[in-house]
Amino acid sequence: MERDILALLSRGEGFSKGQRRIAAFILENYEKAAFMTAGKLGQTVGVSESTVVRFASELGYDGYPGMRKALQEMIRSRLTSVQRIEVARETMDENNVLESVLMTDMEKLQITLNECDRESFNTAVDLILNAGHIYIVGMRSSTCLANFLGFYLNLLLENVHIIQDTAVSEVYEQIIRIREGDVFIGISYPRYSSRTVRAMKFAKSSGAKVIGITDGNSSPFAEIADTLLYAKSDMVSFLDSLVAPLSLINALIVSVGIRSKENISDTFKRLETIWADYDVYEHAEG
Repeated sequence: MERDILALLSRGEGFSKGQRRIAAFILENYEKAAFMTAGKLGQTVGVSESTVVRFASELGYDGYPGMRKALQEMIRSRLTSVQRIEVARETMDENNVLESVLMTDMEKLQITLNECDRESFNTAVDLILNAGHIYIVGMRSSTCLANFLGFYLNLLLENVHIIQDTAVSEVYEQIIRIREGDVFIGISYPRYSSRTVRAMKFAKSSGAKVIGITDGNSSPFAEIADTLLYAKSDMVSFLDSLVAPLSLINALIVSVGIRSKENISDTFKRLETIWADYDVYEHAEG
């Protein structure tokens, strides 16, 4: 549901006494409420779980999970690292972190699979295969995703450029020649990198096709990119899980490799010879 949930709660029109208590708590503690169950929220403010569930439905959400999802999407780009740590301490069992994190990652992979737009994915592959030059930008925590994508695309295609996260002016110096017929791939997850967003706008204004890899339509990429690929990330304490985005990028690389016009087998045969000649890898024993 596209709306400002905090503004909706602030109005308080027609709320019962119990509903006003729920709204007041969320407004003052939205970063905590976003990760509470309906039962926990009700217990905290002194109302029943059913009251919380009915309140979410009356606001127009698909039950309490829908309202909580709206809160989570709203806050992910707002929370500081300190606030994230505080939320994790209150919502995560410190004796069960391993299972909790892995289960959440598996859940985000399944959501990404279910919600992935196959047409957009195929369009992105076509754009990459037909591009004159490919520029890949991912800053801060997304740098690892950009480097991974760039490393493998560089083995499959020519003219792949990974833009290094350096001074602001140097970013533009690296994409100064981008033009019509080229492709810009921007990768960013909450908290979104303003420098990546600005670089994407520059690429689009230069006539390049723009592919955005991000978490959803609340991303600033949604208003800029020609093609959007969504993969769910999740807040884990002070960091974001990028398991699903990396899996999406894996699929993108494999699809480009399969559909590449070049003979991928010949390319890797040459690479294997080079790797052997220059001892790139340790030799297997036996």
